[in-house]
Amino acid sequence: MAAATAVQYSPGRLSDEAWLDLPEDEPGELVDGVLVEEEVADWIHETAVIWLIRLLGAWAAARGAFVAGSELKYLVRKGNGRKPDLSMLLPGQKPPPRRGPMRRPPDGMIEVVSPRPRDVHRDRIEKLREYAAFGVRWYWLLDPATRMLEIYELGPDGRYVWAQGTAGGRLEVVPGCEGLTLDLDELWGELDRLGEEEPAE
Repeated sequence: MAAATAVQYSPGRLSDEAWLDLPEDEPGELVDGVLVEEEVADWIHETAVIWLIRLLGAWAAARGAFVAGSELKYLVRKGNGRKPDLSMLLPGQKPPPRRGPMRRPPDGMIEVVSPRPRDVHRDRIEKLREYAAFGVRWYWLLDPATRMLEIYELGPDGRYVWAQGTAGGRLEVVPGCEGLTLDLDELWGELDRLGEEEPAE
């Protein structure tokens, strides 16, 4: 049996294969062949992500669907790799591979928007454009700062169109997710339990 060959890369630029071969705990997304910093998660961001994983995970498991967290790598196009906060394969789709990156689009990608301007730009402009080109049917943006959930659907022209949005209350009908109910007031209540920001030292 031949020994596996390690992928070589330089600190400046990475090939797709080099990015995919990075250790699981190595942070960063691939943008135009360059490893870029991911958003810096805080308790607000992670509380929202965990809430979504609990809710969507239970819904998906009961229907033979799949939900993944933020370390799963997607090669959205040559030179660009992303790690969405959550991704979904809806009922009836081909199961994901047991190991390795995803090279085919999931049915849905979800980003929890962080407040830094560059993170907002990345989620609302860069990723919206990239996920549409990749063929992701549903794109969710959950913004804890504005307390808004926006759901976009990929249109026939390859661009996202607004499908639904809400600031609170109980969402009984979620586009693309039959039988899923989202109680956003419950999520906002979870966020309200967090403490005040600590002053910088």
